[in-house]
Amino acid sequence: MRYFTVLILAMLFGVEANSQTYEIGLYAGGSNFIGDVGKSNYIDPNALVLGGIAKWNRSPRHAFRATLLYANLQASDLESDDLRRQNRGYQFSGSLIEGSLGIEYTFWDFDMHTSFNRPASPYLYTGFTGFYHDSFALDAVENELVKTDRELDLAIPMVLGFKAQVSSSFVLAVEVGARYTFADNLDGSFPGDEAYDNVSFGNINNKDWYMFSGMTITYTFGRQPCYCGF
Repeated sequence: MRYFTVLILAMLFGVEANSQTYEIGLYAGGSNFIGDVGKSNYIDPNALVLGGIAKWNRSPRHAFRATLLYANLQASDLESDDLRRQNRGYQFSGSLIEGSLGIEYTFWDFDMHTSFNRPASPYLYTGFTGFYHDSFALDAVENELVKTDRELDLAIPMVLGFKAQVSSSFVLAVEVGARYTFADNLDGSFPGDEAYDNVSFGNINNKDWYMFSGMTITYTFGRQPCYCGF
């Protein structure tokens, strides 16, 4: 984790501030949860994600990126393929607000100022994410998950996508992104609330994950960038 942090900081701040092109736009898609409740499918969106995205293109291969997203997050054991989970029958539904800052790297040059064909490329994104979310715990008397509080936690985003310039000013992208969180109470399996300290279930050694699958449309503006610093 220490080396990952050093790498991201070096990528974020190890460049010169030349002229640039900006992008700002919208994100829309779906979310799904991966943890101790519900399905274990990695890509199976069942709730809504909406938000905004902004980029600062620093070279044909690199862009600084920020997002602010609102998402619903829900899961039900009754939809799982695991018979033990079906018999248990736990379920929850909550929401989260996520802010993320990092770097987007394209596999091929993505220069929107050439006179050739409009660029298109797969890309990767990672960085740092903070999210404010509903937390849950198991009520042992009622044998159901209950909302206990809202908490702030951290996650590492790992996003794979494909983007293409669709006009002189707009870029369209589709992406799938996993968030590895440092929390284990999004589903209540290991609650942080002292009132539920002795009530846990599932694998408490694994942290929770959630996935976002969606599309972005961004409007580009700003003067033609100088990429001579790369």
